[in-house]
Amino acid sequence: MKRRSLRMSALLASAVVSLSAVAACGGTDSSTPQAESGGGPVTITFRSFVKGSDVVTAAFNKTHKDIQVKFENVPSGADYYTKLASSVKAGNAPDVAVVEYNQLPEAVSQGELEDLTASAGSLVSEKFRPPVQALVNLGGKTWGVPRDVAPLVFFYRKDFYDKHKIEPPKTWDDFTKAMEAVKKADPEARGGVFQTGDPDALAAFAWQAGAKWYGTQGDAWKVDIDDAASKKVADYWNDLVVKDLVAQFNTVSDDAFFQALQKGQVVSYVCPNWCAGALQSTVPDQSGKWAVAPVPSWDGQPASGMLGGSSFTIPKGSKHPEAAMEFIKFITSDMEGMKAWLSSGTSSMLPAAPDLAPATSVFKLDFFGGQDIFSVASKAYESIPAGWAWGPTAGVTETAINDQLGKLATGEVRLADVLTSAEQATVADLKTRGLNVVQ
Repeated sequence: MKRRSLRMSALLASAVVSLSAVAACGGTDSSTPQAESGGGPVTITFRSFVKGSDVVTAAFNKTHKDIQVKFENVPSGADYYTKLASSVKAGNAPDVAVVEYNQLPEAVSQGELEDLTASAGSLVSEKFRPPVQALVNLGGKTWGVPRDVAPLVFFYRKDFYDKHKIEPPKTWDDFTKAMEAVKKADPEARGGVFQTGDPDALAAFAWQAGAKWYGTQGDAWKVDIDDAASKKVADYWNDLVVKDLVAQFNTVSDDAFFQALQKGQVVSYVCPNWCAGALQSTVPDQSGKWAVAPVPSWDGQPASGMLGGSSFTIPKGSKHPEAAMEFIKFITSDMEGMKAWLSSGTSSMLPAAPDLAPATSVFKLDFFGGQDIFSVASKAYESIPAGWAWGPTAGVTETAINDQLGKLATGEVRLADVLTSAEQATVADLKTRGLNVVQ
């Protein structure tokens, strides 16, 4: 594992140094922020789409006199990263920006972020576990500070399952049977969701199955998006969609999905722990009816994948990097900052720093009948297979998959073929960037 990590770091470094923009990238230090010329507090900008960002910003501003943070609420998705890149090029980037783990290698390779090795390298190595460190330490340098991890779990309407004597599935074979039982009990309801607008959900299922879409071989990137594990996952979900055993929604964050929850048309679904906050705020009248269980696995043994998770970065050109780092430390590795995130009631994240796990106690669990959902999530995180890495062309991979997902139900495409096309597009893009690739 260590040798593989070193090779991955070297390849990411080669991707980075091939771009002059990164070569000019300066590091930040941890010196005390300087006040504005007028003697007032330093004002920094914070751009994020993560739930609870406004609350944690307010908590920081209340307790810090020398630094004040101006929060910019923005939509998530590909447009967010396009806007961030444009802001960096235009010289008006925010001082702090959220960057999801899967997007970090690409942002680094495009020269959009400051090197945080001097100001946060020791923090990351001391506070976070090696698998999470590997998501933000790229090319031998630290580019972001982790905030949360996002293991898949199984959300289900306990009242519905109990009434119809359906057991929460332990294996994917059990899941199919549960989907059939839900549809039989209520032809208008479904017990699962396939997201036609979120290719990362498919990646999380592949991760759980042991796939490794990006890897290294010698001095080259190894791309294997349609490996045996991924094809098994693809064939499985393709079958569920074609048989109409799961509902299709763009994402589990759009209005159509929430309306289906309210109408009882979705009674269970696989989602990361962060879905708990959105669930209880969307259908508060269903309080006490929902529960959380481990995500089904292929052999019944504990195994999960990760969908989401965020790091916080300093975009290249920040005018106040020292103050920005003080804020980042508060929102990622400070107990009061973590409590602020979770106290909003909208964020049910699982802290990436193990010693901040007690902060989850401020998230009220009444909606789940008092069940300790964070215990389930923590065990799920511990069961995630090691070795997964994101490459510098995640956006290309995601677009190639996303463009085809909506065609599964009609039989126009097969999901396994979509993965093969995505691999071809990914390889072509890596080669265009001048990087060595093997398949």
